[in-house]
Amino acid sequence: MKPIRLLLVDDDPLVRAGLSFMLGGADDIEIVGEAGDGTEVAPLIGELSPDVVLMDIRMPTMDGLAATEALRKRPGAPEVIVLTTFHADEQVLRALRAGAAGFVLKDTAPAEIVAAVRAVAAGEPVLSPRVTRQLITQATGADPQLDRRRRALARLDALGEREREVAVAVGRGGSNADIASQLFLSVATVKAHVSRILTKLDLNNRVQIALLAHDAGLLDQDG
Repeated sequence: MKPIRLLLVDDDPLVRAGLSFMLGGADDIEIVGEAGDGTEVAPLIGELSPDVVLMDIRMPTMDGLAATEALRKRPGAPEVIVLTTFHADEQVLRALRAGAAGFVLKDTAPAEIVAAVRAVAAGEPVLSPRVTRQLITQATGADPQLDRRRRALARLDALGEREREVAVAVGRGGSNADIASQLFLSVATVKAHVSRILTKLDLNNRVQIALLAHDAGLLDQDG
């Protein structure tokens, strides 16, 4: 198995050193580079081809939000995990909408950060349903004028009935196996549905499916 190629992005050299020491001890993770600002990310992606970027959200010249938005627009972009000191932060939510696969707090236990990198590299989001709800509640309260529900429902109209059911199940935090059991489908069929949902809705990952389902109000419904 090839090691997971990881790029560290944080403006604090001490934080980068700590993360490098912590993650470099994992046999299946290779630290391929470091950056101190979001402006350095794009050139390093082209040069180093990382699988995962661990991205600080607050940096002086280009923050992690802008860097994530720019990065995730690139074809074959690496996955992004946002580093933050706050678990309920509007910027974190915006990074997730931009395509980040999840986030970890800077005071997270080392083993959990290693597990997060492995999970994201394997295509799994690093975000609990509880935290998703908390982030969305905060963002909605901060901007009551935004008509996300109407827009989300309009986008979901592109899905078939079964795809919509799978999208709701993803939004409720179900794994492929959980969804297969719940909807009486095979795991392979669930994977195919998820892939089609991502394509139809032009989304990057399961986190964005969950956010869209929540915006549409589908997770508040029984079932």
